[in-house]
This record gives sequence, structure tokens and C-alpha cells, in this order.
Amino acid sequence: MQIQDLPYPDPGVPDVRSGPRFLWWLGQNQLGGQLKALAWGLLHFVAVSAQPFCVGFAIEAVVDRSGTRLALTGGVMALCGAATAVGDTFLHRAAVTNWITAAARVQQLLSHKASHLGSALTRRVAAGEVVAVSTGDVEKIGWFVEAVSRFTAAAITVLLVCVGLVVYQPALGIVVAVGLPALALAVLPLLPRATQRADFQREKAGRATELASDTVAGLRVLRGIGGEELFLDRYRSASQEVRHAAVRSARMWSLISAIQVLMPGLLLIAVVCYGVHLAREGRISVGELVTVYSSVMVLTYPLRHFEEIAMAYSFSRPSATRAARVLSLERATDVGGSRPADAPTGDLYDPVTGLLAPASQLTAVVCGDPDAAGRLAERLGGHPPQDGPSVLLGGVPLDELPLDSARSAVLVQDKDPVLLSGSLRDLLDVPASGAVDARAALAAAQCGDVLDALVQGSFDADEPMDARITERGRSLSGGQRQRLALARSLYTDPEVLVLDEPTSAVDSHTEARIAESMRDLREGRTTVVFTSSPLLLDRADRVVLVHEGEAVAIGAHRELLHSEPRYRAVVTRETDEEAAGGTVPAPAAGEVPKSGKAPLNDVLKDLEADELACDELEEIEETA
Repeated sequence: MQIQDLPYPDPGVPDVRSGPRFLWWLGQNQLGGQLKALAWGLLHFVAVSAQPFCVGFAIEAVVDRSGTRLALTGGVMALCGAATAVGDTFLHRAAVTNWITAAARVQQLLSHKASHLGSALTRRVAAGEVVAVSTGDVEKIGWFVEAVSRFTAAAITVLLVCVGLVVYQPALGIVVAVGLPALALAVLPLLPRATQRADFQREKAGRATELASDTVAGLRVLRGIGGEELFLDRYRSASQEVRHAAVRSARMWSLISAIQVLMPGLLLIAVVCYGVHLAREGRISVGELVTVYSSVMVLTYPLRHFEEIAMAYSFSRPSATRAARVLSLERATDVGGSRPADAPTGDLYDPVTGLLAPASQLTAVVCGDPDAAGRLAERLGGHPPQDGPSVLLGGVPLDELPLDSARSAVLVQDKDPVLLSGSLRDLLDVPASGAVDARAALAAAQCGDVLDALVQGSFDADEPMDARITERGRSLSGGQRQRLALARSLYTDPEVLVLDEPTSAVDSHTEARIAESMRDLREGRTTVVFTSSPLLLDRADRVVLVHEGEAVAIGAHRELLHSEPRYRAVVTRETDEEAAGGTVPAPAAGEVPKSGKAPLNDVLKDLEADELACDELEEIEETA
């Protein structure tokens, strides 16, 4: 696999039983690239290690006054130099290719898993951990995969040089052959502690990343409640913990590096002293002494890869463990795909709560618990948070449909929809039925002022569709982001559209126009809206009250408002005193009511008056 061939047609099925097993599986799937890097690495390291032998032969040729042998040795040295350059160039190319392709494979696996799990991913794994796995952890895993081939080439080269020295000069060769393994194994007692400290650092860094991600995501809310400094102090504390852990880890690795420098130096001293002793006795020649000495000097280069592979493994193992943990997650009820791919049509029914959304109607769902409403919306879209009976669409369980068919049939827009950076045209570049025009969807979501704001902020945009949207739409207000997300959902035009509080940040007059426009645009399609807004509830074909996980009341908005106390409590924010007595005793002069609200009957009258005022406003606008 070359870089230009990415992405992989099929990244494969990973072994996620543990971090080391995942690394082993990844290495096996990169076998072609590993063998290529190994071949170039052997060429490079062997050519480098052959230079001392050439120097020794050249010295002996000079001593023997043999011009032919000197010229031949010079030619071999030139050939080794060329092989060193070529091998190093293509080794680097192959190693980088292995790094990038391994990282790309892991990223594809993570992307597929995120797409498969949907919103269940962030409920089971912290958002910061997902960010850490898909960025820094991926790079560390790729580092280990590409370092394996270079380490293998270095280890084979060290073995070959030791054998060559024993054959070339047995007296000194045995000293080197015994000393080099000792050099490689000298740092083994320190590796467990270094790995432990590296794991601790990665853990602290992951927590800091999670805190930073959560803080940035809720920055607007934090500023609104004055909690910005509190979370900033928490991040400072987490950052200092990461710094201290990194310093402790660096101390251990610096000790390992020092040993890797000290031990070869001691071996060189031993070789020189013993070699000089043998030369004075006439047992070896000067050329042989220079050859052995130079070989030990050159071998410090491949020996560095022993330290690198230890560092790469210690850093990549916890990263691989985190990646394996994310990749091992499965849906609570996996979509088996036992039915044909054709998406069914008909009523949407949830057997857990008893919620029924008739086909081709606008159903509003009122739920006093926002979290429970979010979980119910996800279950209606085929993303159950736990095991249980599947939602039925036209009598067909969504779990028995292929995942793509289930998601094309039912689209869920949650409370906090994400707007990716890019142009407005890119935002609306989503799978759609083609029955709804993009401009019609934008108009139904009342995005006129949003388009104007985007055009003003984009200097190079000739038309609104080319206007740029910043990351997550941070330059827009909450209501503007909601309307753009709603327009995207309406443009998709699924068979069933589930909206969770789609207008919670929109003003009442705009919300009333959205309710009417959305009803007209979705005519003939099934729409489920989770809301407590009277403006949306009044335009629904039917309203369902879900209380404590069960659909307890069904009817029209105004009917439920007068007949169902639990419904009225959610919609009007009614207090317990108001629910018990119907009214609240009038406060004394200058006294504030206990509930801070008007009596219940007045609240109902005000709601009806607001709805009538919105209707009159729409008639005036249409007339104008």
C-alpha cells in the first residue's frame, strides 16, 4: 500500500483483545511495507558497518605496499558509500510510508467505529479520549509500526558484524561479541519503570485533553454562568500534573540514553586496551586493530535503534490499548441486516414507552426530563443506549435492517447538532432524497438572516451558498446554528425525521414561522419533534406526553393543556402549589409571589393570547 492509494478499500477486522495484540495485528497487515523497509534497512546498515573492514584492509594494503589491493579497497568503499546513501534514502521513504499507512488504517477503523456507534460513542467514551486516540495516539502507534522494521534490520546487522569480527579476528571479535549483547540488555531492568512512568504521563495527558475538549465545547455556557475561571484553574492544575509526569518520564529516558552512551564507551576502552596489548605481542596487526575499533564505533549507530524501539513500544502500548478499547465497543443491539435493504414505511412505534408516531403526521412529544427525551430520540433512530426491544417502523424492527437502510429511513437531529467548517454548500452536501430543494429547506428554517450574516463574514463569497462557516459554527449564535442544522435535516428529507428541541434557542416569532413552514414542507412525511414549546405543540397533528418512561397522554395541545396536569406542568413550568390549588394566593402589596409567576389561569390566557398574536402577525406578513 502506497500513500497515494489511501484510504484502504477495507481496513480489516482488528484484534482488539489487548493493546499488544492490536499492534501485532497491525504489523501483520503492514507486512509488505515492513519487508520492504527491512530490505532497505539491511542494505543501509550493512553498508555502514562494512566501512571499518574496508578501512582495515586499506591500512594493511598500505603497510604491504600493495597498490592493487588499495585501489580495490577504495572501490569497495565507494560502493559501500553509494549503498549507504541509497539504502538510507529508500529506508526513510519506506519507514515514513509504513508510519502514515499504519496511522491511516487506525484512523479509518476509528472513523468506521464512530459512524457505526453514532451518538452512543460519546456516552460510553469521553469526548476528550476519542480526540486523544484519533490524534496523538494514532501517531504513536504508527511510530512503533515503522520502527519495528528498522530495529530488525539493526539487530540483524549487529549479529552479522559480531560473526564477521569473530571470523576476521577471533581474539578481539569474541570480546565484541560478548560485549554487544551486554550493551543491548543493560537497559532492560530500567524499561518497566520507564514504561510505567510513560503510561502515567499518557494518562494525565489524556485527562487534560478531555478537560480541554469539554471546556471548549461548553465555553459559551461557562461564560454565561461565570465558570470560565474555575475551569481554567482546573486545566492549569491538570496541565501542571502532565508537566510533572513528563519530567519524571524524561528523567528515566535520559538515564537510559546515558547508559546507551556510557556502555559502548566502556566497551571501546576495553577493546583498545586489549587490542594494544595484542598488537604489542604481535598477535594482531595494526589494520586489524583499527578494523575492530572502527566496527565498535560504527555499531553504536544501529544500537541506538534498540533504545528507540523500547521508547516506541512504551509510548505506543497505552495508545494501542486505548484504541483497542474504543474499537471493541459495540452497539447495544447490533443491526443484523437480516431483511432486505429497502427501507420500510409506516408508523413509528417504540414498544418500551408505547410512543406511536403515525405515518405522514407531525407528532410532538413532551417529556419533563430532557435527558430521557434525548435517550428516547436516539432509540427512535435505532441507537438504543442498552439492550431492549427494537423500535418498529411499519412493523419492521430497525435492528433487522442493514445499518445504512435504517439510518436513511430515520434521521435523528439531537439537541446539539454539529456544524463542520466549510462552505454552506459543503454543509448541505449530504445524502438526500432530492425532493426538497436546498433553498426551500433554508427558507423553511427561516435562515434568511443567517445567510446575510455568513455573506458579510465571507469576503470572497459571491453568493450565500459559498459563504464560509467556522468550525462548529462558533461565529453564529445558538439560534442561528439551530436553524442551519434544521435546514440540513429538512433538506435530507428522510422518511422519518426526529428532532430533539430544534428551536430551543430561537425567538418566539421566528419559532412560530418555523413551525408552520416545517409542517408544510414535511407534509406526507413522518416527523417527530421533542419540545415543550407551545408554538410547536399547537401545530402538531398530535401530542404525546411521556412521563417516567411511558406514554401517558395523547391528544391535541390545547386539550391536554386543560385536561392533563402533568402536561400543563411541563409546558407552563407550573409549580406544585399551582398544580394543587389551581391558583396562587395573591401577594401583599410590594410582596413578590412565592413562585415568581402569575396565577395558572392567567398563564393559560397569556399562552393563548401569544398564539393568537403569532397567527395575526403571520397574516399581516402574508398580506404585506
